[in-house]
Amino acid sequence: MKKIAVLTGAGISTSAGIPDFRGPQGVWTKHPDQMQVYDIDAFMKDKEAREFSWRWQKESPVWNAQCTKAHFALADLEKAGGLGVLATQNFDGLHEKAGNKKVVDLHGTILTSHCMKCRQKYDTKKIMEKLDEFPDPRCEKCGGILKTDVVYFGEPLPAGSMEKCIDEMRSCNEMWVIGTSLGVYPAASLAPLAVQMGLPLVIVNQGETPYDRLASKLITEPIDEVIPKMVEEVLK
Repeated sequence: MKKIAVLTGAGISTSAGIPDFRGPQGVWTKHPDQMQVYDIDAFMKDKEAREFSWRWQKESPVWNAQCTKAHFALADLEKAGGLGVLATQNFDGLHEKAGNKKVVDLHGTILTSHCMKCRQKYDTKKIMEKLDEFPDPRCEKCGGILKTDVVYFGEPLPAGSMEKCIDEMRSCNEMWVIGTSLGVYPAASLAPLAVQMGLPLVIVNQGETPYDRLASKLITEPIDEVIPKMVEEVLK
C-alpha cells in the first residue's frame, strides 16, 4: 500500500460550518479588519484587542462543528496504514476528533491555551465558560496573559512542526493538498517540496493555487465527495 502525505486547509472544514478566511466568501475577504483578532502585537499590547479576540473566538462555529466525510475518510486512511503525515493549517481540531493521530497542527489549535509568561496550559473551553466574568483572562498561577494555542500573525510556527512534516514526507509515495489556496507560508511550501522529492502532487481545491502547474492531478469537485473515493482507491 502506498503512503500518502496530506496537507489540509480551511476548505475541508467549510461543510462542517466553519467558513474559510481567504476564499471569495472568506471571513477576512469580507471583513479584513477582523484579521487583527490574530495579531500578536495588538493582542499583547492592547487590553481591548485581547478582549475582542477572546469574544470573537468564543463565537466561532468551531465549538459546535462536526467532522465531515472527508475528515473521517482521512482517519480511515491512517487506521489502514496508508497515511504518512497529516499536516493541517486548520486549528479546529476536527482531524483529531475524527480519529487521526499523525496530525501536525502547523497553525496550532484553538482547543488549548497557555500563559504567555509561565507557559501553564489550559483547556480553552473552560476559559470560555468564565469569559463574561473575566473578559481578559489571566493565568491562575502567575497572573500572565492567556492566549489560545492558535498561531497568531507575528508568531513562529510550533517548534519542529515543518521539520516533522518534511521528515515524514520522505517515506511517502504521493501528496494530497486538500482545501487550501496555498497562499500562506511556510505551510504552502510543502507542495513544491513534495514535487522536488519526486512525489506526485494531487490538488483538491475549488479555486486556483500558485502550484497548480506542478500538480499531476487537479480536482475541483466537492471535497466530501472526492476524498472518500480517493481513500477507497488507496485501500483497494
